[in-house]
Amino acid sequence: MISLGVALIVGGGAAAAWALNDSAEERPVEGASVPDSFAGTWSGRMVQEEADGDHVIDWDTRIKLEGGVERGSSEWYTLDCRGSLTLAERDGDRLVFDYVETYDPEDHCVDEAELTLRPGGSEGEIAAKWNATSEGDTPMISTGTLR
Repeated sequence: MISLGVALIVGGGAAAAWALNDSAEERPVEGASVPDSFAGTWSGRMVQEEADGDHVIDWDTRIKLEGGVERGSSEWYTLDCRGSLTLAERDGDRLVFDYVETYDPEDHCVDEAELTLRPGGSEGEIAAKWNATSEGDTPMISTGTLR
């Protein structure tokens, strides 16, 4: 289980973002790779909520995936963070990636998280869901549509 804390100050106001407390292992899927239908650069707004539905923060992301490989990259440009993605599970049209932070100069973001991608409701969209757990063992979920 990934354990995460919360803390980010934005423009004088308080907002929450993930910051890692424990580490998780990368678990690449042998023989699996990103299908061409998910290949490309995808961007969108994520809405982060606590498990009880309380809004935490909105943040923008961009992910890059190359077809035929098991790795990609993610940038949380609203928070000035970047990380690598490793395909951990592929089940039909559902992909699960392990995220490991590679750049976070202000220590605003999680060091590790899980990203689940599925086809979106319309052509040219994918549904994204980031999962993490706060220091207090509160599940933190961010969802959004990437185009």
